[in-house]
Amino acid sequence: MEMGVQVADNLIQQKKGVNKAVHNLPFPQAEAEGHRINDYDLAIIGGGLGGLALSILCARAGYHTVLFEKERYPFHRVCGEYISLESWNFLEDLGLPLSDMNLPLIKRLIVSAPNGKYIEQDLPLGGFGISRFKIDFELSLLAKHAGVEVMEETKITDVEFNGSGFRIESKHGNHSSTHCCAAFGKRSNLDVKWKRNFVQHKPGKLNNYVAVKYHVYFDLLPELICLHNFNDGYCGISRIEDNQCCLCYLTTAKNLQQNGNSIGELEKLILAKNPFLRKIFREAIFVSNEPVVISQVSFEKKSLIEDHILMVGDAAGMITPLCGNGMSMALHGAKLAFECIDSCLKGKVGRENMEDLYSKQWKSYFATRLKTGRVIQGFFGHPLLSNLLIGGLKPFPGISRWLIRQTHGEPF
Repeated sequence: MEMGVQVADNLIQQKKGVNKAVHNLPFPQAEAEGHRINDYDLAIIGGGLGGLALSILCARAGYHTVLFEKERYPFHRVCGEYISLESWNFLEDLGLPLSDMNLPLIKRLIVSAPNGKYIEQDLPLGGFGISRFKIDFELSLLAKHAGVEVMEETKITDVEFNGSGFRIESKHGNHSSTHCCAAFGKRSNLDVKWKRNFVQHKPGKLNNYVAVKYHVYFDLLPELICLHNFNDGYCGISRIEDNQCCLCYLTTAKNLQQNGNSIGELEKLILAKNPFLRKIFREAIFVSNEPVVISQVSFEKKSLIEDHILMVGDAAGMITPLCGNGMSMALHGAKLAFECIDSCLKGKVGRENMEDLYSKQWKSYFATRLKTGRVIQGFFGHPLLSNLLIGGLKPFPGISRWLIRQTHGEPF
C-alpha cells in the first residue's frame, strides 16, 4: 500500500508541478486504488473579494487552486466601495500595495433623515475607499501570479459531491476538486438550483431589495462617508480613487414598482425629497448615465454549508450596507475558510470536523454583526422611524459609537 501511495503521489507532483508532501493529499488510499484523482485541491465559484483572497491564500500554501468567474476582469459591481481598516493589513499581506495607492481614508460618518436632520460621528476605526473595478482586478492579477488558475467568463451550472470530492459543471467542460467553496455573491443561479432557504421565502422586509450604483464627481471631503435616508431606502456616498465618489443606494422592489419601474423617476420623486440627495443628484457629474443595478437582494439568514460546499462572503450572509462592513467580512471569512481547508488538506481534521469548525468560527465573528445590522435596518428607510432615530441619537454620540462598534471587528 505504501508503494501505491508513493506512485500516486509522484503522478500528482508531475501533473501539478509543485512539491507537496504526502500528508497534504486528502485521499491517498482512494488514489492508490486507482480512483480518478481530482483535478484540483480547491475550486472556488465566484471571483469577488472573498473568492480571490481565498484563492491567493490557498495557492501560496501550495494547493492546486482554480477560481471560476462568470465575468471578465476588470468590471463593475454593485457595492458601497468602503472597506473598514480592519482589512488593511490583510490586504497588504496578500500583496496589494494600499499604502502606495493614495486612497481616501474615511474617518467621519454623516447620517441624515429624509427631512434633512442629521448627525455627524467619528468612526472608531475608520476605513478607506476603493472601487471594485480596481481592487478586484488587482487581486485577480495577484491570484494569477500566485498560481491560481483563473477561469474568467465561466459560469458554473452545477456542483455535485461524490463522497471524495466535487464534480463541477460549466459550459467549458467539467472539473473535479477535493474541496469547493462558493463565493458568488448576493444571489446566484446555484442558489436557485440548490433551493437554498432564503430563495424559497416569499418577498418580505429582508429579501426583496434593489441596489443601484453610480460613480460620480462630487465635492465631498475625502474623510467623509454619508448615509442619507429616503422613503423605503437609503443612499451612501464616499470617495474612492481618482477623485471620484461611489454613490450607491438600496430600496425596496415595491418602491421602484410604484415609480413605474423607472430609476430616474424614483430618484426625482423619492430620493430628492431628502435635501442632501437633492443636492447630490443636481450637482454631481456622472461618469456614466447608466448605473449598475441588481435586484432580489436578501439580508435573511443563509446556510454556511451546502452539500459540503463552504459559503464565503455574501453567499454566507450579507450584512446590511448601511453598516459598511460587507467587504471586510468577505475578506475575513476567506481567511477563516482557508485555515479550515488547510487543516483538512494536511490531514489534521476530517471533512465534517472542518465544516463544523468553519461554521462555529464564522458565527462567532459575524453573527452579532448581522443581527445588529438587521435591527438598525428596521429604522432606516422609514421616514418617521429614521427621523426619530436621528433626533434621538444626536444628543448621545456614545450610543452612536457603540452601534458602529457592534457592526465592525478588529484587524485580522
